[in-house]
Amino acid sequence: MSETLIGTIERITYYNEENGYTVAQLTPEGRGYTVTVVGNLLEMSPGASLRLHGGWATHPRYGRQFQVEGYTTMLPATAAGIEKYLGSGLIKGIGPVMAKRIVRHFKLDTLHIIEEEPLRLREVLGVGRHRVSLIQRAWEEQKAIKDVMLFLQSHNVSTGHAVKIYKTYGDASIDVVRNDPYRLARDIHGIGFLTADKIAREIGLAHDSPQRVQAGISYTLSQMANDGHVYAPQGELIHESTGILDVPSGMVTEGIGCLLVEERLCSEAITYDVPGDHPTAQALGEEKAIYLPPFYYGEIGVANKLTVILHTEKSRLSFYREANLERVFDRLAEPGSSERRPLALNEGQQKAVRTALTHKVTVLTGGPGTGKTTAVQTIIHLLEAKRLRYALAAPTGRAAKRLAEATGREAKTIHRLLEFKPQRGSQFQRNEGNPLEADMVIADEASMLDLLLTKNLRKAIPPESHLLLVGDVDQLPSIGAGNVLNDIIQSGAAAVVRLDEVFRQAEGSLIIRNAHRINQGEMPLFLKAATDFFLFPAEDAEQAADLVVDLVQNRIPRKFGMDPMGDIQVLSPLHRGAAGVGELNRRLQAVLNPAAQGKAERRQGSQVFRAGDRVMQVRNNYNKQVFNGDMGRITVMDSVNQVLTVRVDNQDVAYEFSELDELVHAYAVSIHKSQGCEFRAVVVPVLAAHYVMLQRNLLYTAVTRAKQLVVLVGTRRAIAIALRNNKIMDRHTALSARLRK
Repeated sequence: MSETLIGTIERITYYNEENGYTVAQLTPEGRGYTVTVVGNLLEMSPGASLRLHGGWATHPRYGRQFQVEGYTTMLPATAAGIEKYLGSGLIKGIGPVMAKRIVRHFKLDTLHIIEEEPLRLREVLGVGRHRVSLIQRAWEEQKAIKDVMLFLQSHNVSTGHAVKIYKTYGDASIDVVRNDPYRLARDIHGIGFLTADKIAREIGLAHDSPQRVQAGISYTLSQMANDGHVYAPQGELIHESTGILDVPSGMVTEGIGCLLVEERLCSEAITYDVPGDHPTAQALGEEKAIYLPPFYYGEIGVANKLTVILHTEKSRLSFYREANLERVFDRLAEPGSSERRPLALNEGQQKAVRTALTHKVTVLTGGPGTGKTTAVQTIIHLLEAKRLRYALAAPTGRAAKRLAEATGREAKTIHRLLEFKPQRGSQFQRNEGNPLEADMVIADEASMLDLLLTKNLRKAIPPESHLLLVGDVDQLPSIGAGNVLNDIIQSGAAAVVRLDEVFRQAEGSLIIRNAHRINQGEMPLFLKAATDFFLFPAEDAEQAADLVVDLVQNRIPRKFGMDPMGDIQVLSPLHRGAAGVGELNRRLQAVLNPAAQGKAERRQGSQVFRAGDRVMQVRNNYNKQVFNGDMGRITVMDSVNQVLTVRVDNQDVAYEFSELDELVHAYAVSIHKSQGCEFRAVVVPVLAAHYVMLQRNLLYTAVTRAKQLVVLVGTRRAIAIALRNNKIMDRHTALSARLRK
């Protein structure tokens, strides 16, 4: 039989972000103990007063529970309830300490005072004019959002999403949700098509409505872009969209046509090579490519700008076309002044220097220890000798810092180099109309360059300047859409120099030796006398996870004197499972940064963020100047003002609590997200159960992230699976074909 239970949420034990399923401890009204309640409670916070409808049941493992069938929120009626309600972080400007003071002063009249006589709050010690204003604004916003919340919660929209919807559309929120629910997916980070579709179905939008079909097509293309594809072949797009939408393929075809007419999609016939039976026999194939507009114009822009640079005969480095560089190389190899050590280059490095100085666009690639940095140092030395201007840049802050350390010269992120200004209409201030003042632009970690960032970089390079792209093409491609470095190499448009000779001093590192063995498909060496490369056997995911935690928490710090929070990074091929990123983060946080008395924390969905946590940004946020893959530490958590601060590359970045879905824990990260980073030690679970993701370039990328120590946890069989799988996952991109034209 259905019962009613009234009480206050004390704490959240478990929350599932995907379906809102919650396990919470609730203190029933007038009782001094807590009971367990379970059900869909939509991101409730401790302190919330609820009227629950449901019934009691006994779980075989967890005992007696109240199973919630429905609920309504209530304002608390007791002083203790009001104190918990105000101190829960609901009202910006009131934390637990201030809530206690206010309730002690006004008792049961507290909520009436805040609502009707807010200026009286100044009677409370520590409440000044600014805090009163802050509390007033927050209270008014809560009142304004209440109707929106009730409407959205009646359609099973979580509180977190409801707040974002209100902040985006204000008083128009309900109209937007009723009339165009799929707009939420386009406008609001964290609300994708699936969430918008759920809302649309709740408000009665037909399963086969054109609005739904077109939104699903755009969503499918966006998901493919997240997987690295610049476009989708029309047949593949129809197939994928049909599966997601569960509608006939004819409706998807019709929807694509409507989106093309409205210019919300772009299309073009793409010609590509089809290998024949004989190695020299090739045929041409053609497919209709469907693009989201930014990627279509981005790909055309990169190809056009690169072609302009290549075909502009004038060069700012024309001096070097006639220079006797062999004599220069001989002189550089001689003992120099105290400021300069000898630069003795091998034949490949000399070719790299010569090519970069005499060709307009050059790619310098090669594995670790092959001398790419020495070649770049030599180029910089020769440019400085002639007082020529150059710019050093990399896609991420960490990569730029490493480039600066390696060269002893200033290096910037590409966003900083291009003077990104989010508050201005043009965003990147360096472009065709205001190009970079550089005779050569050197971009390191070029394998990380995605299509859209490359487009903006190309726009800012003067046609008579030189461009040098430095990177390891055998690593994983960029996180964002495109495969720019590989496409440029495959097109034959640029000059390409590949360094493959490992220097003697690098050969002493088992990390470098094994990286090259992995790249060639050979089993890495596991030597008894090894000091920097190890395999710890583990057959299953649970055993591997236990070992990973023990290695990070105890064994590596004890043997090598490394800091588990600052020096050791766990890299996993998968996100899910016992040895996946999510579960490893939960376990590592529990041992490295556990909950403690007085340590501030904030729950965001299924995650709990604490002061001291290692975190990663998971989307480009141009306003904050932080980008997908940037990592840092939470230094401050201000529960009163609902803001936390993350230290990222020596800069403090503030996040409101409503923006925490941009962050994830980073005790463990995916190998893809580790690109461009370097750590003292990496620990990598490699299990046969990971076979779906095990690829040679994935393992190679993981190993090359380490400076001093690599520990693989798993089996030789799993490593062998990765080594055999050298099929690079193709990305749909036409940049190479456009450059060949």
